[in-house]
Amino acid sequence: MRPLKSLILALGTVLALSACAPAAPPAVDTAGEEAAVKAATRTWLEAYNAGDVEKIVALYTEDAVLMPPHAATANGHAAIRAFLTADTAGAKAAGIKLVPGASTAGVAGDTAWESGTYTVTNAAGTTVDSGSYLSVSHKSKGKWLYYRDTYNSDRPLPPAPSASEKKPKHRSAARRHP
Repeated sequence: MRPLKSLILALGTVLALSACAPAAPPAVDTAGEEAAVKAATRTWLEAYNAGDVEKIVALYTEDAVLMPPHAATANGHAAIRAFLTADTAGAKAAGIKLVPGASTAGVAGDTAWESGTYTVTNAAGTTVDSGSYLSVSHKSKGKWLYYRDTYNSDRPLPPAPSASEKKPKHRSAARRHP
């Protein structure tokens, strides 16, 4: 009888303690927020291809950091604007476009992340580069803004010019190209 009494007492204690435990938080559906984060990336790519630097800069927090491949880190709106102004002008002059690939996103409170792939095509539609990206966003006043943003190229750097290629062949060329 004693073992049965101990078992009932133990079960009663477990049930009483489990009743005191806080309820699990309700499941949060983040699909809508994840879609909003991905929409910001689509806006970024469309604005880049159109050369609309101000539209892109508006997608970043004031203290955001952009870390592009083969370039210095851009800290804050002014540096991001300067980098993108030169970069989008170069892309437009070369006739290249960024094309989005697959991506995934996640949200936790007022912080979100997205990672994905992209390709770069020339005017003929030929892929000339590809890469991946990772962005961290912060929700401010109902809008997702990039806080940290980095992307890379899957292609290796072109080889550095040889010493003979660096030296001007004619004296006049040295004056034109310091």
